[in-house]
Amino acid sequence: MTELTPALTDHSMFGLFMQADIIVKAVMCLLLLASIACWAIMIDKMVSLHRLKREAEAFEAAVAQGSGVPAEAALGPVARAAFQAAVAEWHDREGEESRKERRERIERAMRASFAAELRRIEPGLPFLATLGSAAPFIGLFGTVWGIMNSFTAIARSNDTSLAVVAPGIAEALLATALGLVAAIPAVVAYNKFATDLGRVGQRFNAGIAKVGNALARDGKPRAARAAE
Repeated sequence: MTELTPALTDHSMFGLFMQADIIVKAVMCLLLLASIACWAIMIDKMVSLHRLKREAEAFEAAVAQGSGVPAEAALGPVARAAFQAAVAEWHDREGEESRKERRERIERAMRASFAAELRRIEPGLPFLATLGSAAPFIGLFGTVWGIMNSFTAIARSNDTSLAVVAPGIAEALLATALGLVAAIPAVVAYNKFATDLGRVGQRFNAGIAKVGNALARDGKPRAARAAE
């Protein structure tokens, strides 16, 4: 690190970045790119989850209104795909199958269809979890490296005044700050998205149970007509 004097030191964040060691700069750039990717994933997941929440509400309402067999036209794409899977299982009756076995088979098909739709939302969430746990340590690595260089510069200059020590330490601490800036939103977003996915899954599973029970009944003309 080049020895700096107060008159030549730019104490702005950009100035600290430009004066930092190449390794510290690389760490800062990595954290900045990770933070941008984090926010891109967060915006995408917020839109997807909002749409899925509204569809779960519509599915619950349609199931309640249809006494367990919803009108397909009232369903969103995720619920419609699950309901179509249920109808296919309802038509595919087996000879010595009990009502319980038929209900379990219908519900299993619906859950498999719903799980396939959920897998389309999950990509990106592991990145948020990884970034939330790793970013502070990446920033800390940059801080430790920068402080090591600061101490080396102090030893070369034989000057331990605060004016000489402070700029190098500030550069190093900026890496930790960037690590926290990247990690905190990632942790908060991952926890919220995981909670929201769990709640949406519970709402869909409650509707799936009602649909499975309704379609598994024998001798129910309304269910038969709806399924056909």
